[in-house]
Amino acid sequence: MSFDGVFTHAMVRELNDQLSTGRISKIHQPYEHEIVLVIRAQGKNQRLLLSAHPSYARIQLTEIAYTNPDTPPNFVMMLRKHLDGAILEDIHQIENDRVVHFTFSKRDELGDLQNIVLIVELMGRHSTIVLLNKQTGKILDAIKHVGHSQNTYRSLLPGSDYIEPPKQTQLNPFHVTKEQVFTLLSTAEELDGRYLQQTFQGLGRDTANELALRLAEKPNEKMSVWSDFWQSIQSNLVPTLGTIGQKEFFAPLAFKSFDTTTTYQSLSSLLDGFYGEKAEKDRVKQLGNELIRKVDNEIKRNQTKLAKREKTLQDSENAEEYRRDGELLTTFMAQVPRGAESIQLENYYEENTPITIVLNPALTPNQNAQKYFQKYQKLKNAVKLIYDQIAEAKSEIAYLESVLSQLEIAGPMDIEVIKEELIASGYLKQKGSKKKRKHSPSKPEHFFASDGTEILVGKNNLQNDQLTLKQARKSDIWLHAKNIPGSHVIIKHDDPSDETLMEAAELAAYFSKFRQSAQVPVDYVTVKHVHKPNGAKPGFVIYENQKTLFVTPEETTIEQLRKNGTA
Repeated sequence: MSFDGVFTHAMVRELNDQLSTGRISKIHQPYEHEIVLVIRAQGKNQRLLLSAHPSYARIQLTEIAYTNPDTPPNFVMMLRKHLDGAILEDIHQIENDRVVHFTFSKRDELGDLQNIVLIVELMGRHSTIVLLNKQTGKILDAIKHVGHSQNTYRSLLPGSDYIEPPKQTQLNPFHVTKEQVFTLLSTAEELDGRYLQQTFQGLGRDTANELALRLAEKPNEKMSVWSDFWQSIQSNLVPTLGTIGQKEFFAPLAFKSFDTTTTYQSLSSLLDGFYGEKAEKDRVKQLGNELIRKVDNEIKRNQTKLAKREKTLQDSENAEEYRRDGELLTTFMAQVPRGAESIQLENYYEENTPITIVLNPALTPNQNAQKYFQKYQKLKNAVKLIYDQIAEAKSEIAYLESVLSQLEIAGPMDIEVIKEELIASGYLKQKGSKKKRKHSPSKPEHFFASDGTEILVGKNNLQNDQLTLKQARKSDIWLHAKNIPGSHVIIKHDDPSDETLMEAAELAAYFSKFRQSAQVPVDYVTVKHVHKPNGAKPGFVIYENQKTLFVTPEETTIEQLRKNGTA
């Protein structure tokens, strides 16, 4: 389901219950299109997320932690100026549209009470957040500036008059009379989802189709079905995550069209469950695109280098043939005519078997002989270094592929650590000389096996090194997906149960390049048998005496292991 007017109506009721008369204590803008207001209400701090993301626009309370940029954007500075310490007076939806007004009161510099409105318009790629002075109707600022050249209907610029989005002409289903509903439902030629969307305001396609399904099931009780549906939205919510085929949907009720359902305690926790991973992946994509492109280019460069070195190694196998041809040309130089393109000579290295030697007609016989000796010497010199160079290129590729693998599973807060790792390794240059804010050291993620045993998972190479080489005890069990990029996993126990081993192996497989594969091989061994070679890249280790398990990672298992620690 989309965040339509019906869901907005239910969310506004929930937020009013949770946040009424709360005071803003902090304001952050962790990402380009998202604002987080920390509001002290009902004796606790609650994080209100306002998102104008083109794909994930929504309003909700959230438990997800966000990282904040070193330098606050201009919009959040304006919000802090006008809303820091403000009291939330009201949350109001405009009709049944996806427009919500958050009204705050705060005294200005002169001590006069003023009302400031934060308007959130949830309209797909046109979503926005506008800060408005209620008394003057003037825009103080907007999260997206829209000039007259971009939108002839209205401008969203500081100092402009705020003009509401075009009003919908459909009937508000929460205000429509029973007589109007009866007439409209009785006279409809085809009472389907499309008709309901065209007639009633704020119904997304999924909501309209669900209501049409319920009406069709009881054609003689349409008014009762209609009343029950809207009464449930008003006072009997069942926040539900459901599936239809392979697609996942969220709804304020348990839709009858869902194949499977999972219920949540609140609409906000439902949205955390639905959007959490999707939004995280999108943020990682935004934040990590530069890194991904850089790492991809480095991998391609090293693959080209490796191919050239392997070709040189292959050619070196012919080095003795170049020396032989040079010797034969020197011995039988008198028989070699000047300007010839080739010559057949007796090969005394193989019982005088005739051999054809290719010549450069522009060179003298002696110069041709010397050319063969030069090729021989060049290859002999190259082969001394080539094995080390091939190993170095393979090591570079393996390391860079591990970084790519980590970017796939990284959260936004991990991106900065990976970026610092690439700067430290020389793949990226430090931009600017301005002193950066010191980041807290990133820590491995904690999981707990079914029997309560603690399991730690490194999410980047710096964490992997810290976890395996510094944090783990020598008797702990170390796991890693076999011969593929992935996380280091540590079982904090010297003799774990078979079930714990399998669960930890599933974690190692899931946090690897083969997380979507079946029967992934995972090596395990005690930490004392894991070593880091001198000068090795971050995250690279060697080990011995390992045993191997084969597992198929399941996301439900991973989530359960994650939840075990909070149960």
